[in-house]
Amino acid sequence: MPNLLDIRRRIKSVKNTQQITKAMKMVSAAKLKRAQDRVVTARPFATKMTEVLGGLAARTDEDFHHPLLDVRGDDRYLLVLVTADKGLCGAFNTNLIKAAQTFAREYADKEIEILAVGRKGRDFFRRRGATLAGEYVGVTGKGRVDFSEALEIARDLIRRFTEDQRIDKTFIIYNEFKSVLQQRVVTEQLLPVARAASSAIDPAPPDQAVNLVDYIYEQSPAEIFAQLLPRLIETQIFRALLESIASEQGARMTAMDSASKNARELIDSLTLNMNRVRQAAITNEIIEVVSGASAQ
Repeated sequence: MPNLLDIRRRIKSVKNTQQITKAMKMVSAAKLKRAQDRVVTARPFATKMTEVLGGLAARTDEDFHHPLLDVRGDDRYLLVLVTADKGLCGAFNTNLIKAAQTFAREYADKEIEILAVGRKGRDFFRRRGATLAGEYVGVTGKGRVDFSEALEIARDLIRRFTEDQRIDKTFIIYNEFKSVLQQRVVTEQLLPVARAASSAIDPAPPDQAVNLVDYIYEQSPAEIFAQLLPRLIETQIFRALLESIASEQGARMTAMDSASKNARELIDSLTLNMNRVRQAAITNEIIEVVSGASAQ
């Protein structure tokens, strides 16, 4: 049985840990508020831009071709995995890595390269000998991301897809922020840009005729898509990074709250054990005194 000194040291150590977890929870809560505001602001623009460009692409002539629209083969994939640079955020990184492993198993017959955004995903797959096409570390570690950083990643993806004709499709895996307690792992295809179906763009009841929205092009489709398609990829990458940062802070806030509660329960348990040990020691001393008095 541990003595009183050992138990007191253990209680002091747990209390120090509890102070750290409470401080980390407060820091994550402050960062989460800013990240959540940026996500809510960016979502409508990214969603509408994807919808409009998908509609435009679906209405282009079949003879129209663009490097970011043309469908290629189905043999080589580039997977962008967005994880955190730090731990202590519950199952945030684990769920993303599991999703990437599931993706690799589903497409085991394909040649898959990983572009790691975040230290945790990079370290995991590097230790297991996976093929890494590149890495971006320190993008999300500071709790915020600038559009210039997303622009660098997006332009790298576009360059790889257009110049390296061996890449057939590009996918991205990230955590979408739902709430502080809930994050959803999302797997999306980035390139080639999907041509939205007309029925998905302009839904109508079965008993009504479908009225397709037509567009008047001020410039040629080539000029329009040359400007807008790269901006679409940049916006999608920026949104994925914002969603990932908000999800990371929410997961870390929840994890630190649970750690603080567990520390409180452990402190109570150790305090109860310490009182029992001290009571037993006092009882033994009283018995010794009484026994000595009786012997005299």
